[in-house]
Order: sequence, then structure tokens, then C-alpha cells
Amino acid sequence: MDFGIFNIMQQRQPSKTPKEVYAEAIEQTMVAEQLGFGRSWYAEHHFSNYSLCPSPLMMVAHMAARTSRIRLGTAVVVAPLYTPGRLLSEIGMVDILSDGRLDLGIGIGYQGYEFDRFGVDLKYAREISGEMLDLIELGLREQAFEYKGKHLQQPRSSIACKPLQKPIPPIWYAGGDPDHLRRLARSDYTLFVSGVLGGITRIKALRGQFEQAAVAEGKDPARVKFAVSRLAFVSKNKADVMRFVESALYQQRLAVSLKMRREQVQNDYIVQETAYEDEPSIEAILRNLPVGDVETCIEKMVRLVRELKPVHIMIQTQVGDVEHKKSLAAMELWAGKVIPGILKELGKTTSAAA
Repeated sequence: MDFGIFNIMQQRQPSKTPKEVYAEAIEQTMVAEQLGFGRSWYAEHHFSNYSLCPSPLMMVAHMAARTSRIRLGTAVVVAPLYTPGRLLSEIGMVDILSDGRLDLGIGIGYQGYEFDRFGVDLKYAREISGEMLDLIELGLREQAFEYKGKHLQQPRSSIACKPLQKPIPPIWYAGGDPDHLRRLARSDYTLFVSGVLGGITRIKALRGQFEQAAVAEGKDPARVKFAVSRLAFVSKNKADVMRFVESALYQQRLAVSLKMRREQVQNDYIVQETAYEDEPSIEAILRNLPVGDVETCIEKMVRLVRELKPVHIMIQTQVGDVEHKKSLAAMELWAGKVIPGILKELGKTTSAAA
């Protein structure tokens, strides 16, 4: 098990420029490497301030030149929004540029607002993603290949820039389709799950589904690769913790409005924050998330590890308009206090990249 960071690169305040958002994400990755985190992850979203990162592969390529050890991942490439030839070539190129440090996160996507603007029907996202996985496995392994699927076709082609990692970079998949889960278990890929604002119960149910898929494939369910993403923040300052929790709710409100096609957009791309049905209270979010002082975060994360048995935990300390310097301070406390405390409780080595 190791730990990583995730930055959604959000622009809550229009006065904050995209250049500033990118600069902060770059610094966080460089600091994460210095602190010993094992991985840094980048999102993909389009056409709104929910995230200003339209290309996680471009972020990986850029950060490959600014770092030397930390692994760099896409969380996630939204597979249905790509043509196969371009995506496969860019995967190979980025793995080469990163000297084999690419972790390839693939997802089906969920925001109809984005899909509409790419001219892709969201109802076919799961099918298209499955076909794209076929193409990744085929096109990056074989010297030449061709493919004829229901949604994707590729005439006989050859990807000239094959990845350094053989046969392909590690696959991390975000999606709960039963057929896809069986495929992940069969191929020994990692299932990536976000706990959003909820507690462990929902995440545990998803692990259970993955284990059932492994059993159906004749695999040992205890050996599935399960990774967890958590909004997380550590600080002795209660006001800073509350600001983080409020910003976490802001992020989820935008995500729900974009998912449910209820988004209200001003100035062409600024999604307005609106409450959603059955959203959790601030008090519930405080209980559910690993937020608070060092001891509280250690206690919550030890429970998470024991119940979910993840191979990787990705924490997000930057959300909404939480100050950059406070996100960095939280990262430092996670690396210096929380992670060693978690690993001590579990009787493991004391390294964020363990």
C-alpha cells in the first residue's frame, strides 16, 4: 500500500486565473515528491470551472520533466471522448517521456454537459470504454493491429511510440459495470473508487462487488487490487478544517448538478453552486471524511485500511477555494505525522511510498 495526492484543479473564484491554478498543481506535485508520496494524479474535465484540467496526459508529460521519482497518473482519462489512434499514441509517448512512470487511469465519465459538447452519447459510455480497453490492450502490445467494434473501429495500424512499461502501463479503472469488474479481476487491473462525501460503508460495498467479480473469474477475492480516493485534510485549526469541508460540499454540489444535467452556468463556464436532494450535512461530512487533527485522521484512516484493504490511497487536500499554502501544509502533516501514524498502527514501514 502507498499514498498519493490528487488535485482536481478547481477554479471556485473567477478572479483566480488558470495560470495560477496550474502553478499550484505543479508545485503540489513537486512538494509531494519531496515529501515521499508515491503518486500524483490529475483529473480530466471540460468546459467548466469544476476542473481546469482538460488533459491529464499533458499534465503527466509536463510533470515528468519537473520530477524524477514520483509516479504520475491520470484520474482519469475519460475514454469515450477520444479517438483510439490518438489516445494510444499519446499513452505511449507520455510513458516514454515519463521514463515509465505513467499510471493509466481510465474511466467512463459521467458529466452529460461534457459529452454533449463532444458529440458523444453518454448512454453508450460504458460500451465505448470497454472497446477502448480492448484497443489499449491490443494496440500497445502488438506491432500492428486492427479493430472493428460496435462503436470504435481502427484500420490496420501500428503505434510507433510503444510504452516503456511492458506490456502496457498499469491500468487503474473507475467504473462499476459488472462486466468491467470481471475484466479488471481477470486482468489484475486496479479498481479506483471515490468515497466522495460518504463514509466507508458505500466503498466497502463496492469492494464486495469487485470481490464477487473475482470469484466469478476464478480469482482469489482477497488479492484484488482496490484503490481509494478520499477528500482529506489535517490541521489543528478548526476554522481551516471547516473551510475544507465546506469546499468539499461545494465540489460535490457542482458534480451532482453536472451529472444530473441541472447545471446553471454563468459567464459561459462558471457552474453555480446549488444544493441537491439528500445532500449530507456539514456534521455528517465531518464524521465521514478523514479531516481534523492528526489523531482524528490517523484513527479514520486506520479503520479505512483495515476494512477496505486498499493497495493505494489517494488524498485530495486541494478543493474549492482552500488556500494553496494550507493545502501544502496539510500535505506536509499527512506525510510527516498522519501516514507514519497509520503505518505504525498497522505495523508497516513508515514511508508514504511504501
